[in-house]
This record gives sequence, C-alpha cells and structure tokens, in this order.
Amino acid sequence: MRKLFFSFVPFIFVLFSFGQLEYERKITEQLCSDSLFGRGYVNDGVGKASRLLAKEFSEIGLQPLFGDEFYQPFSFKVNTFPGVVSLKIGCKKLTPGVDFLVNPNSGSVSGKLIIKELDYKTVSSNDLIIQEIVLLGQAKHNTFVIDLTQLKGKSQEEWKQQLLGLGNYANILFLTDEKLGWAVGRTQLKKAVFCIDKKSYRTKRMSAEVEAFLERDYVSKNVGALIPSKKPNAKTIVFTAHYDHLGGMGQKTFFPGANDNASGTVMLLSLAKYFVANPSGFNLIFVAFAGEEAGLIGSFHFVEEKSIDLSKIKLVLNLDIMGSGEDGITVVNGKVRTELFELLQKVNSEGDFLPSIKARGETTNSDHYPFHLKGVPAFFIYTRGLNQNYHDIYDTYENLTFSAYSAIINLLTNYVKALENF
Repeated sequence: MRKLFFSFVPFIFVLFSFGQLEYERKITEQLCSDSLFGRGYVNDGVGKASRLLAKEFSEIGLQPLFGDEFYQPFSFKVNTFPGVVSLKIGCKKLTPGVDFLVNPNSGSVSGKLIIKELDYKTVSSNDLIIQEIVLLGQAKHNTFVIDLTQLKGKSQEEWKQQLLGLGNYANILFLTDEKLGWAVGRTQLKKAVFCIDKKSYRTKRMSAEVEAFLERDYVSKNVGALIPSKKPNAKTIVFTAHYDHLGGMGQKTFFPGANDNASGTVMLLSLAKYFVANPSGFNLIFVAFAGEEAGLIGSFHFVEEKSIDLSKIKLVLNLDIMGSGEDGITVVNGKVRTELFELLQKVNSEGDFLPSIKARGETTNSDHYPFHLKGVPAFFIYTRGLNQNYHDIYDTYENLTFSAYSAIINLLTNYVKALENF
C-alpha cells in the first residue's frame, strides 16, 4: 500500500458561506423552472438546459472541451409524451404525479377503459397470460387491472417489470400503495400502461387519453469545459454531473429534478468559478452529461469516444444529488479506492467541513460508472439529509435546503489541493 502523506496538506480559506449562494440559487431555480420542461425531451427542455450551461461555462471563463465547441452531440431512442396525458373516473380527472403516472414505455390510448381485473400470481404464467388475452378479446374488455399492493418495495417493482409486456396486448393499470416514481422510457408498448394509487382507483366509467411519441433519433449533448494547467505533463481531475432529468408527461406535469440533479450541475459551475480564480496544478475538466436518466448514455459516449486521455486522469468526481447534506455525504467506490477515500476523510477531519463521510462499494447508477469500468479512479458523491424526493413531482427547487453546499465546495477544493501532493 502506498504511504499516505497527510502532514503537509494545506488548507485554504473558506470559499462559500450559506449567505453567498445567490448565483447558485438563481441557476438552480432556472434549471428547475417549467420553462425547461423537466430538462427532458418535450419542448427541447434538455436542449435549453445545455445552452444555459454552455453560456455559463463561457461567462465564467472556461475553454471549450471539444475543440472550439462546448457541445458533444449523440443520439438515442426515447419515448415521449408531448400531448394530453389524462386518466378519468367518470368526470373526475385524476392528478398526474399524485394519483397516477403513465409508464415511461407506454403507448397511446384514447377512450373508455373497459376493465378486467387479474391476479398478479395468475398472470405470471405465460400460458395463462395467453388464455387471459383470448378471454379479454372475447369479452370485449380492453384493459387489465393488476393489484400489486400485496407486494412491497423491490418485489412490487420486479413484478411490474415482469408483467409489463402485457402492455403489447391490452391497456394495463397497475395498482400500487408505494410512492409514485417516474423514469425515462427507451421503447414503446403497443397499448397504454399506468401505475395508479390504489386509493384513487374505481372500477366504473374509467377513460384515458395518452399521446405517446417514440423519438427514434433524439439528439442530445454533453456540455464540457476545461481549465488547463500551466504545469507541463499535468494530471487531470474531472468533475462531472448529469444535467438531464425526466422531462414531463404532457404539457402541464413536469419533473423539476432539483436534487437530482440540478444541484450537482450547479456545483460544477461553483467549482469552475473557484478554480478560474484559484488555478490548480491539475488540468481541470468539467462535464455536464446528458442522457444519464436514459441509461448513462452521455457518459458512456464520452468515455467510448475517448474524448480525453483516460490514462492521465487522477480522479473523477461525479456529483449527483447534492441539494441537502444535513447528515453528510456518501462516496461510491470509497471502499474500492481506499487510499483516495482516506485522504478525503483526512481533509474533512482537519477542515471540519461535514459531519460524516461514508464509503460505499461499487454501483452502476450514475456517471462515474463508465470511467470505473475502464479502470479510471472515480467517486460518485451524493448527500444524505432531509430531502428524500426522488424521481417525483416534489423534487423542486423550493424543497432544497443547500445546507451542506458550501461545506462540500470547501471540502472538494481542499481535496484537490491535497491531491497535488498525493
């Protein structure tokens, strides 16, 4: 094991205090506003966000990362809901995001839902599924209702995924008593699929209207910038955060994605501002990734295209869910890159920045992962605290506390300084 030299680690003055976050709050609020449509794939929400970030990188004083461009485009398939998304019981409209969600891979529907209730255990057999489809056709029903409330947590989600293919034969209503959380769909079923809070469900006089459109070649963009070191043969620190989110269902229901991950995106800008004023011995790269919510598409593209020399990277610091922090932070790969994690703990202890830094092992769920697969040292850092909103309509700017924001900035800037001697 390499010997760790901690005694000479210098500490710099505190950069931020809680009262000095006007810029960060302003940009976070812009990223979460309805004008960016959830930073998704309706009304060019994610495109508008990319242009905002390129403008900010430029005004802060960073150089474009991709030649003369801040942008690195790539394309992928994504399911979208640009028109009406409605579910009614009689004349009563259910509230999207509160009473129900359309499945991210749902197809379109318009009209009455003629219900046939099925037991989830019964439809787990392929033969019985085929029989039920035949019966449904004979009975002139057009919608299966499947109650999953006997299941809890992951089991409920696993059954939902197992039965999702029924949506190619009939409309599906999954009944749940769990939190309603959304995602990004990459395919489209032939029929409509919903997840509905069981308390809101009634069997009679249901109707639905969903306009789904499968974008087969949606172009999105990573946004990257650079602060080159003045030292020859300098190593590189890469700061990353995804700026995309889930977008919206129709023209009225959006997922603001404040904690996930406007908070991490704005932290990129804060760090860039600091290092422009306080140059590092490292080359510093800042990349705001798109396509994370669709499966880490932007970060995989960045790594596979060899956008930068991976062999020169000292460390990747991926910032995702940074809007609270009352209980500290967790560092994914902290149990893998133990020496780098011990240095981070030492910097935190001597600077008294955060109450707790916990280490986790490997995960696949954020933009550190493509780097990690290539053997590049990479941490994924997220906050622990009061804000528990995730992939829902309640992850709003107003629900961010920013309680550890300044402390994390100070921790990371001191950590980068310590890495120069590591």
